[in-house]
Amino acid sequence: MALIVAGTLAGTGAAFAQAAPVPQSDPAAPQSGDEVDIVVTGFRASLENAVAEKKNRDQVVESISAEDIGKLPDASIAESIARLPGLTSQRISGRSNSISIRGFAPDFSTTLLNGREQTSTGDNRAVEYDQYPAEIMSQVLVYKTGQANLVGQGLSGTVDLRTVRPLEYGRQAISIGGRGTYADLGKLNAGSRDKGYRVSGTYIDQYADDTIGIALSGNYLDEPYQIQEFNAWGYAGFNGQGVIGGSKSYVTSTRLKRLGLSGTLQYRPVPNLTVTVDGFYSDFNDDQIKRGIELPLGYGQDFNSPTNPNGVKLTNTTANSDGFVTSGTFGNVEGVVRNDAFERKAKLYSFGYNMAWRGDDGWNATLDASYSKTDRQEIILESYAGTGYGQNAGAKDTISFTSGETGTRFSPTLNYSDPNLILLTDPLGWGGANLQAGYFNDRIAQYRFEVEKELDDFFGAVKFGLNYTDRDKSLTPDEALLALSGGLRQLRIPDQYVKESTSLSYLGLGPMLSYDPRDLLAGGIYSLIPNTSLDVPAKAFRIEEDLMTMYVQADINQDIGGSVLTGNIGLQAVNTEQKSSGLVAAAGALSPTIRGADYWDLLPSLNLSLRMPGDWVIRAGAARQVQRPRLDDMRVSQGYGYNPQERIITGGGGNPFLRPIRSNSFDLTLEKYFGRSGYIAVQGFYKDLKSFVYNQTIPFDYAGFPTPTGTPPGTPTLGRADVPINGEGAASMASNSPPPCRSAPSHRSSTGSA
Repeated sequence: MALIVAGTLAGTGAAFAQAAPVPQSDPAAPQSGDEVDIVVTGFRASLENAVAEKKNRDQVVESISAEDIGKLPDASIAESIARLPGLTSQRISGRSNSISIRGFAPDFSTTLLNGREQTSTGDNRAVEYDQYPAEIMSQVLVYKTGQANLVGQGLSGTVDLRTVRPLEYGRQAISIGGRGTYADLGKLNAGSRDKGYRVSGTYIDQYADDTIGIALSGNYLDEPYQIQEFNAWGYAGFNGQGVIGGSKSYVTSTRLKRLGLSGTLQYRPVPNLTVTVDGFYSDFNDDQIKRGIELPLGYGQDFNSPTNPNGVKLTNTTANSDGFVTSGTFGNVEGVVRNDAFERKAKLYSFGYNMAWRGDDGWNATLDASYSKTDRQEIILESYAGTGYGQNAGAKDTISFTSGETGTRFSPTLNYSDPNLILLTDPLGWGGANLQAGYFNDRIAQYRFEVEKELDDFFGAVKFGLNYTDRDKSLTPDEALLALSGGLRQLRIPDQYVKESTSLSYLGLGPMLSYDPRDLLAGGIYSLIPNTSLDVPAKAFRIEEDLMTMYVQADINQDIGGSVLTGNIGLQAVNTEQKSSGLVAAAGALSPTIRGADYWDLLPSLNLSLRMPGDWVIRAGAARQVQRPRLDDMRVSQGYGYNPQERIITGGGGNPFLRPIRSNSFDLTLEKYFGRSGYIAVQGFYKDLKSFVYNQTIPFDYAGFPTPTGTPPGTPTLGRADVPINGEGAASMASNSPPPCRSAPSHRSSTGSA
């Protein structure tokens, strides 16, 4: 349960459009009784439009309207949405790209484009907003309560991104804009940038006596992001006190390029019929280089072991009153110099066709068809360097440190930028270097038909609708180990590949040796060795969902004394067929398998708004809401491996039989409006989760599965698996279905998989 107080007021300063005084001597000045049209534009108009949208809706919504064509309040859609009450954005690589509604993670909400479900460039359902240029959006609506004719709604809320409709806009508009960006941290990595730009343009016009309308928008950005981070491995025990277990901190330089194109064509041959065709395209390229030094400290090799003089030692400690070691000196530290590259490329296509008929006899009909597709390629290349191959083979460091509320600073004795000291190698036997690639494909086809009959009664209208959604999302992984060519275990980096050193002075570590691992691979310094471990194909999945949604909704409009009661009552019936394809073990071999489920959800909803004199509005909402499970939790494949710490086989995977998370949701709001200029509101909501998804650890017999590499003879086949399941209130899994599993914990060992 939560309570939110929110409000907004449209300003009246000089920056806003106002009516100018008319000189009395002007012969063309309007005389008494003449009408004067005052057109409010700019930021004030955007606030008034947002206020009107919220006031006139029958459910609890939040709204943002563009100040002008191509001018939402922020450069990022997510940052604009985060202005709204009960919403916040989450940052990745320094930019806002996902939204949390009412404290729920992004996976609990849904994003629509012009009312249609969209594919995601992420691993699951949550849309990443940096794929959508703010400049091409005219409005954003956030529905906090559900209603029957809102298809594809989320459990915490539904975000609907709106592009301009040229016939409704009603006039010609040409907009060209640009802005520069500057990263005040500077160029943290060699070859990176600290300056960037974005440009945009929009054209809107109407033709043939306003029966044809066209809107075209484009945006291109090339922007840098620079990040300094501190990341501790955790905190280890030391003589009854706590001490930093290690550091895995990086400086990251990102260059984001994105092309966004949007177009809408409207045709209204007769006043009753409007045909709209629109399309959206986004080409997204995110290029990152990450550099840092991993320092195994309190979790290092044989930490303070009395029997191993080569283990990590801690001396000269100082602790605070809470028993936390705030300073000291670590000896025998073997640092790992990391130069990692990350590339992400994604293309998003979205098309829609809408035909709307509004009859003179009160009968209305809408036919809508849409298609959304995302292709994404992601490559992660990790490269390690150090003073020697394997543990105790090279020079070790003695590092003093101080830990405080803002992290830990270090004072090393080794020079981590010396190319004669820091070699390409596998310093701690972690596997040297590797390359991971993933190819994601996401597709949604959606078809919808709705019939509405307007009434002159307690119910102002009744709507019947049918919607079919077909979604298909898949991941194809590819992994390889990077080995030094010629069978070498260590190599001094050739001078032509050495970049300007990267400064880690914010950590006290000074400069570090820098190179681009992609250059080493292209130059033949590294060779690719395909990773033939069976856990690679086990990461692959394909999820298919077919949803048939039928709904009926009655809109309420009734005078009650001096007040007006509006709202709606309705019911959705949703049939879901889900299938998961992947590899499972059968008779000791990997076999392609398809498993899934078929179930119904009934989702009643009620929204009431009592509009009282004095511009007071009381809203109440109640609905049954669902959120379909994460797509990777629904995979049928499994991964597992030998766990040397527990001396058993452990693993996990997905659950193709998962049902949605279900909630009984209630909302109550009190709103006071000040004409069109502003409002103040108090919102309260309560969500009773009747079903949820969590991970359960269960015994699992791996008999008949391929034996993981490195498993000692005699290891029992009975091990452990982590399974995503539905919590209390969910439909139980079929009794004859073998328990699916979840991904194995990371412990850097050879694994088998199924």
